[in-house]
Amino acid sequence: MRYRAVLYDMDGTVLDTLEDLKNAVNAALAAFGRPALTLEQVRAYVGNGSRRLIELALGSDAAAEEVDRMLAWYKPWYDAHCRILTRPYPGILSLMERLKAAGLRQAIVSNKPDSAVRALAADFFPGLAEFAVGERESEGIRRKPWPDMLDAVRGQMGLERADCLYVGDSEVDLLTAANAGLRCVSVTWGFRSREQLLAAGAETLIDTPEALAELVLNA
Repeated sequence: MRYRAVLYDMDGTVLDTLEDLKNAVNAALAAFGRPALTLEQVRAYVGNGSRRLIELALGSDAAAEEVDRMLAWYKPWYDAHCRILTRPYPGILSLMERLKAAGLRQAIVSNKPDSAVRALAADFFPGLAEFAVGERESEGIRRKPWPDMLDAVRGQMGLERADCLYVGDSEVDLLTAANAGLRCVSVTWGFRSREQLLAAGAETLIDTPEALAELVLNA
């Protein structure tokens, strides 16, 4: 099968955002008098959007009103500080440039705030990602693992399900791809271990961007 497009998750897939996410969450926790999280805690909590990240950071005893207040504090702070330590993973830019040169279309679909996704994509992937979209539940587009975000981007690109490959790094991505009817490739350099991905049902694991390019171009 010849793919026409590759759709990527952002955090843990094309960008290493973990340090900036940790610093943003801990800044918010400090503002609300809560103890800081470790890097590994934040790694385990990301993937289901900013609200779920804040819920997990605050713990099960937090009231919905506290989650709302902290989320409202966190989002603009992260937007202003999301490009300090964040960088593309080694080989990602070469991968995307190679696929573009071969005629593949590319997009980024993430559960992080839409404003941050657009800003990060503009900074790091200009001319490479045709679309870059984040969480837009206020518009009736449910976040991953619902299929809505992938369906919306695929529709904007005028592509069928068989035209697209989805690339992610977590159990959320695997479930999203299944719900959207897309094949999923799981990368091992992101926020979940190989063992976690296999336990979540991953069937295709990729260890390097170069190997991903070969898989796509030789499909």
